[in-house]
Amino acid sequence: MCTVLVSLRPAADWPVLVLAVRDEMLGRPWRPPARHWPDRPGLLGGLDEQAGGTWLAVDPAAGRIACVLNAAGRPAEPAGRRSRGELPLAAAAGEAAPAGFNGYDPCHLLVLDGGGLCVTTWNGRQPHRYRLTDGDHLFVNQGRWLGPADRRSPRAAHFGPRFAAVARPEPALGKPVPDAWAPWLALLDGPDVPAPTDPRALIARSVQDDGSVWGTSSVTLLGLSATGELRYDFRPGAAATAGWRPIGAG
Repeated sequence: MCTVLVSLRPAADWPVLVLAVRDEMLGRPWRPPARHWPDRPGLLGGLDEQAGGTWLAVDPAAGRIACVLNAAGRPAEPAGRRSRGELPLAAAAGEAAPAGFNGYDPCHLLVLDGGGLCVTTWNGRQPHRYRLTDGDHLFVNQGRWLGPADRRSPRAAHFGPRFAAVARPEPALGKPVPDAWAPWLALLDGPDVPAPTDPRALIARSVQDDGSVWGTSSVTLLGLSATGELRYDFRPGAAATAGWRPIGAG
């Protein structure tokens, strides 16, 4: 996962809204969101077939969402390295991080529920935790975007002010995706967005020296309502023409 926008409004009909863009090597096999884990049958999420974990997991019954982004820091020792895809599964299930983050490469773990957002940044040495309860928060691999003076990420510097300026979506159940998420989709797929090869691009694509391709493999839109309802819309691939799939919570 490379970009996550979280919108928190505790008094709203939909207090928690999430836009999550996953960037990965496009040859890495995966499956769309479903209940893939027999040992955690309550969880929904996309399956990373290579390591068995996920980039984003949801527990509809608990109203909890967890996702992971790469971060900078000291890599784990190769002999004991574990997949960071384990972390959203444990967090969405309400469990502590396995091994207290030891053995994982650096990452940002985001855990959302009706009470707000808990962020843990692991730099390979010490976890740093904090909690956010209101506002719009944009996360990239460099961490949370801190405002217009924060130029660490071209993507965040470009899109942060734009997300801040648009209306908040109203994703009522039953609304078509283009209506439910219109303000965000205009920034995701609008005619003026940077090209996929631009370092500012939210939808990315880059050909590596060995011919492999890194880029956006999926986009997720999530909403948690004040009454416990979940809206989960998923788009495989980067293009708007890929189409959106509703993911059932039942």
